[in-house]
Amino acid sequence: MSKILVIDDQKSIRNTLKDILEYEKHEVLLAENGADGLEHFSESKFDVVLLDIKMPEMDGMEVLDKMMQTSPDVPVIMISGHGNIDTAVEAIKKGAYDFIEKPLDLNRLLVTIKNAIDKKELVSETKVLRRKVSKTFDMIGESEPMMQIREMIDKVAATDARVLITGQNGTGKELVARWLHEKSNRAAQPFIEVNCAAIPSELIESELFGHEKGAFTSAHKQRKGKFEQANGGTIFLDEIGDMSLAAQAKVLRALQENVISRVGSDKDIKVDVRILAATNKNLQDEIKESRFREDLYHRLSVIIIQVPSLNERKDDIPLLTEHFNNLICKELGVQPKSFDESAVKELQKINWTGNIREFRNVIERLIILGSDGISSKDVQTYAMPLA
Repeated sequence: MSKILVIDDQKSIRNTLKDILEYEKHEVLLAENGADGLEHFSESKFDVVLLDIKMPEMDGMEVLDKMMQTSPDVPVIMISGHGNIDTAVEAIKKGAYDFIEKPLDLNRLLVTIKNAIDKKELVSETKVLRRKVSKTFDMIGESEPMMQIREMIDKVAATDARVLITGQNGTGKELVARWLHEKSNRAAQPFIEVNCAAIPSELIESELFGHEKGAFTSAHKQRKGKFEQANGGTIFLDEIGDMSLAAQAKVLRALQENVISRVGSDKDIKVDVRILAATNKNLQDEIKESRFREDLYHRLSVIIIQVPSLNERKDDIPLLTEHFNNLICKELGVQPKSFDESAVKELQKINWTGNIREFRNVIERLIILGSDGISSKDVQTYAMPLA
């Protein structure tokens, strides 16, 4: 059942709308002026507001302004018997969902209300999903290295500067890339991830830039590449040190000219993409061995973020233990286990060559195989890495 607030100074219209909307199974609250309407609006959550424009003391436009300041996601449908195009345009510019003239066409009104409710639900679902995604990709840790990473992300995210993220396997380079995107002006646009190491060298150009129908034997139809899919947003080139030299040349052109061309086509396509890249390799060594282009390296490394290994941030292990304990137990559908202080200290003694990825696996192993209260003995039995 949706909750609708009707604000109109004409009693007959208020009562008529209440009867119709309650018949349609909506909950309806009435207000006879703008002040009463704002009071109701501040005290309760509404799915839709029907707001008259011409009212004494405080007109609908003023009420709309105040509503948009506090709850811009609530759809407000303006209604008026004195409307014109200019009034409608002004209302929409101020944030109104729609404008309907009196006498009201009830069919149009009901359709507009339904669409407004659907939009509000979609906005709410999107916010919930974004919160879930953000929680999934939380950066856990209060150590000095992690504080420096967060500070750098905050400084760099709002710009379109290209960032090269370096660090060992399993340290969380993807998390840094995702947070750079989430905190950027492109956050509402696509975040496209490409694992350059997982794509065969003969296919990577097609994967990145797309191809035309018939460009090669298996190209049965035209296909957009990752750069086009990321247009307006961010593309994350993970393990870029494994990219072929031929693909590197095309990426360099995309960086220099903001254009790409699909495999099998000589047509240029403009793209607006922020590029983030990551590698576990020393690209300076790769350049010396002629496996990586020096000009591409300098294009990518406007900002370099070095992600610390877990061994460099062992102070974060208590927080990471709590985080993964809650996360994994939720996934398994069981109550979180307790980790003794001695167990956490034992975890801090381990040489984490696999970093966060290895640490998560160990916590999951302890949750499945260990006792309800995980002790240092459980860690010694189940967590020690293979010799």
